[in-house]
Amino acid sequence: MRILRPRTSPHAPPPVGRATLLAVVVLGSLAGCSSSSATPATTTASASSSTTSPSATTSACHRAVSPVAVVASPVPGTPTDWSVTSFDGTVIRAHWFPVATYVPSAATTAHPTVLMGPGWSLSGDTDVAGTGILGALPIRSLLDAGYNVLTWDPRGFGKSTGQAEVDSPDYEAKDVSVLTNWVAAQPGVQLDAPGDPRMGMVGGSYGGGIQLVTAAADCRVDAIVPTIAWHSLRTSLAKARTVKIGWSGILTNLSTTAHVDPVVQADYAAGKTTGAVSDAELTWFGARGPAQLLAKIHAPTLIIQGTVDTLFSLQEGVDNYEVLRAGGVTTSMQWFCGGHGVCLTSSGNVTAPEQATLAWLKRYVQRDTSVDTGPGFTFLDQNGTSYSAPSYPVAQGQPFTASGSGTLPLVSTGGAGPLPSTPDGQQLGGLVAPITPGPAANAVNVAVPFTRSGVIVGAPRVQMTYKGTVPDGVRPTRVFAQLVDTTTGFVLGNQITPIAVTLDGASHTASVPLEIVAYAATSSSHVELQLAATTVAYALPRLGGSVVFSAIHLTLPVAANLTTQG
Repeated sequence: MRILRPRTSPHAPPPVGRATLLAVVVLGSLAGCSSSSATPATTTASASSSTTSPSATTSACHRAVSPVAVVASPVPGTPTDWSVTSFDGTVIRAHWFPVATYVPSAATTAHPTVLMGPGWSLSGDTDVAGTGILGALPIRSLLDAGYNVLTWDPRGFGKSTGQAEVDSPDYEAKDVSVLTNWVAAQPGVQLDAPGDPRMGMVGGSYGGGIQLVTAAADCRVDAIVPTIAWHSLRTSLAKARTVKIGWSGILTNLSTTAHVDPVVQADYAAGKTTGAVSDAELTWFGARGPAQLLAKIHAPTLIIQGTVDTLFSLQEGVDNYEVLRAGGVTTSMQWFCGGHGVCLTSSGNVTAPEQATLAWLKRYVQRDTSVDTGPGFTFLDQNGTSYSAPSYPVAQGQPFTASGSGTLPLVSTGGAGPLPSTPDGQQLGGLVAPITPGPAANAVNVAVPFTRSGVIVGAPRVQMTYKGTVPDGVRPTRVFAQLVDTTTGFVLGNQITPIAVTLDGASHTASVPLEIVAYAATSSSHVELQLAATTVAYALPRLGGSVVFSAIHLTLPVAANLTTQG
């Protein structure tokens, strides 16, 4: 056994080699974080000759001197793997890819590090030649860009022990801080101060959520790129307190062989029985962040969200974006045709998210001030055309509007979805096609008259006056709103929104924002609003009666002053 002292320079003697069965790394604990105008105690030039060294005004993370032991041992037979003991004894399987091993010409230089977490139920990526999944960057791309890479199996998944707590700040975020302590003592790691590695974070879905939760707790994170992450599990899994039963079932089934907090399975079981979510379940999922933690984040953040993501919709990314910007955090946002869903229209430039991520890391981790990270907001429409604006929401032009009325029978047949066939070439096509909304046969339809062209971007709003009745029962009373391109037969963005309705025979009004969409309309476009009784995306509501909509008014936001990207 050898005790490894914190290095005061990235060029200090390296720690003990892999032949050592056990290494105990003594580092200062992260007792508190603060910004400072002082130059970091230890800085080195990045692998890129164009990188600008931190200036005297660079924000630094200062750590209290309170030693803690990080116990780590190499895994026999796997040159990349380590078993790292976390704060509560949970053993996290880490996968370490130092630049020096894969880019020998860079072996004499210390490099910044990128931590990349995996999606729900998955192990950390170990395929250097792979292409990534759910928006994750390939390890090779990060190595070639000059970053050491650390991936890991989150607690409860893969080779890690413990119980998955859904990116909890009390568990998974603390695991990442321990991994950061370990990274800081490795050879070839660029440091800003003892125990403080120059580092960014990337990853999609579960690997996006952990970035936000970790950055709120550990100021050593220099920049993050959360991809297809969530704002609150309260809204993403149960909008209008209606269980997103399709995704709930998939997420539960994916983790049946893992060690997951029992609340996850209990929520799915209850959702199948009642269709709604309890107060206790909302509280538990809400505590998993990152909504209530965003005010603690100071790291520059690039939010990447999918226009066809039916699990973590565009609204989840927008909510994170708006809170961070309001708090003064350097924040940009990009939408692409992907995520937890299937892209049924043109996907445009499929490399845009990776290009944006690498530019963001180069600017805010390598601190190359010559890098242009692009506009504050970019998105693409159904034709694959990309647009930009300085920020979101974009400047508003004259909206499109539509009005109508009708009666909706509350029956189980004729609902919205599923897709009639599994799309080709989609990573998640076979998994999500059965829970993806499609045109409903049983619906109240309101056609949108288009007399001009315009780019719809934002949340449409439905105002309605209605009355109806339904038998007593435990399930919630809901209808579901979606926009359908009747020429292609596709639901815009594959998005459908549950709307709570009061069906007591009296007249009521409601004004509800729908899920955000991006769609370029022309005078020859054909789009209609559908109010449906059921959908494959959400749990069955209470059925057996009907709803009479005496007045329905739809407003579609139209952007002004957009720039078309090349």
